[in-house]
Amino acid sequence: MTALSRLFGYARDAAIFVFISNVHGALDAFFVAFRIPNFLRRLSAEGAFAQAFVPVFVETRERSPREVRALVDATATALATALLGITVAGVLAAPLLIWVFAPGFLAEGDGRAVLAADLLRLTFPYILFISLTAMAGGMLNAVGRFALPAFTPVLLNLSLIAATLFLAPRFAEPVHALGAGVLAAGVAQLLLQLPWLAREGLLPRWRWDWRHSGLRRVMKLMLPILFGSSVMQINLLFDTLVASFLAVGSISWLYLSDRFVELPLALFGISVATVLLPRLSRCSARAAHAEFRCALDWGVRTGLAVALPAAAGLMLLAEPILVTLLQYREFGPHDARMAGLSLAALAAGLPAFVLVKVLAPGFFAHQDTRTPVRIGVIAMLANMALTIAGVLLWLEVRGDGAHTALALATAAAAYLNAALLYRGLDRQRRYALSRETAWLLARSALAAAAMAAALWAVVPDAALWSAWDAARRFAALGALLLAASGLYAAALWLLGVRIRDLRAA
Repeated sequence: MTALSRLFGYARDAAIFVFISNVHGALDAFFVAFRIPNFLRRLSAEGAFAQAFVPVFVETRERSPREVRALVDATATALATALLGITVAGVLAAPLLIWVFAPGFLAEGDGRAVLAADLLRLTFPYILFISLTAMAGGMLNAVGRFALPAFTPVLLNLSLIAATLFLAPRFAEPVHALGAGVLAAGVAQLLLQLPWLAREGLLPRWRWDWRHSGLRRVMKLMLPILFGSSVMQINLLFDTLVASFLAVGSISWLYLSDRFVELPLALFGISVATVLLPRLSRCSARAAHAEFRCALDWGVRTGLAVALPAAAGLMLLAEPILVTLLQYREFGPHDARMAGLSLAALAAGLPAFVLVKVLAPGFFAHQDTRTPVRIGVIAMLANMALTIAGVLLWLEVRGDGAHTALALATAAAAYLNAALLYRGLDRQRRYALSRETAWLLARSALAAAAMAAALWAVVPDAALWSAWDAARRFAALGALLLAASGLYAAALWLLGVRIRDLRAA
C-alpha cells in the first residue's frame, strides 16, 4: 500500500511540474504553503502524537481493554480542540507565517509572498483533517490494520492530479487549484478511516476529560517529542527558509529531491518503523528484552539492505530519472540538472534517514522521550551550521546550484542523528548490532558497490538522454533499473545472503 501511495505521488508530481509553470516562482509559493501545514502535521500527529499515543494505547489494551474507549475519547477530543485552535490561528496569521518560513519571498518583492499567503489560507486547514486521520491510522496500526492507513495518502495524490488536470486551467492563477485540492484531500482521507474505526469499536466520541490519566501520560510524552522526533522536517523547513533567498526554483528542486528520496525511505524506513513501534511497545510492556532486540535487529537489516543500493542508484541515476519522468513542457533541462544535483546529494543520506526511522521507536516504545530530543537538537543545530557554511562556500566557489549544499547538510546531519541514536540504545543496553546483522550489512554494502560500479560504466550522458523521445527514455531507464536490481540480487546471492536472512525472528 505504501508503494502504491508513493507511485501515485510520482504521478502527482509529474502532473504538477509538467502542466504548471514555475517561471515566476508560483510552484515555489505552493510548496511553501503546503510544507507549513505538513510540517505541523508531522510534528503533532505523525511525529510527536503517534510516538506518544501508540505505546500508551497498546499498554492500556494489554492491561485493561475496558479502559481503551475512555482513553480514545479523551485523547481525540483534546487533539481535535487543539488542532481547531491551531487551524484558525494559522489561517489568520498566514502572511506572518510566510514571513517566518520564507522571508526571501518578501525580500525579492516578486509577488511570491502574497501568493504563498493566499495559498496557505487554503492549505492550512489540512492539518486539522490529516492529523485526525493520522490518529485514526495509529489506532488501526496498533490493532494490526496496516493496509488502509498506508493506502490513505493515495487520496491526496488523486486529488492533486485532478486539481492539476481539470481545475487549474479554470483558475487565473493555476496553483490556486492545488490549494483547493489539498483541502479536499484532507476531508476525504479522514472520512475514509471512520468506518474502519467503527468496525474496530474505536470511533471516538466527543468527551471532555482533561484529567484522564492516559491523556496526561500522552501529553507528558508528547511535549518533548514535538521537537525531537521530527528533526528531518525541521531541517527541511530550515532549508526552505534559506532556499527562499536563492535562485527562483530552488524550493521546487529541493522538494523534488525530497520526494524521490521518500519512496525508498517510506517503503523500508517508515513502513518498517510503523510495524516496529506496536511490536516494540508490546515487548516493553511484557519486559521481553530478547524479543525487543531481535525486532530492532530485523528492522536495521531489512531497512539498510534496501537503502544501500537505493542510495547508490538514486545518486547515479538522479538526472536520468528526472529527465525521464518530468522533463516535458514546463519542466526544462535546467530544472532537471538543478534538481538532479540536490537529489544525488540528498540520496547519499538515505541509509541514515532509514536508520533514524528504525532506531527512534526503540526509545519511544520504552516511553523514553528525553534521549531522542537531546539527540535531535544536536543533529538539528549541526544541520543549520552545515547549511549556512555550505551555502556560503558553494556561492563563493561555484555560484549556481547552491541549493545542493542544503541537501548535503541534511544528509550529513542525518548520519550524526543515526549514530547518536544507536549509541544511546547501546549505552542503555537495549540494543546492539548482532554479529549476524553486521555481517549481512557488510555483504549488502559490497553488493551495492558492485552494482554502482556497473551503473557508473554504462549510464549515458545526461545531454544524450535529454535528446531521446519519451519512449526511449522510459525503455532505457527501465532496462537500467532491472539490470541494476538483478545485479545487486545476484551479488547478494554469491555472497551467501538468502531471503530467510531478512525475515523477522
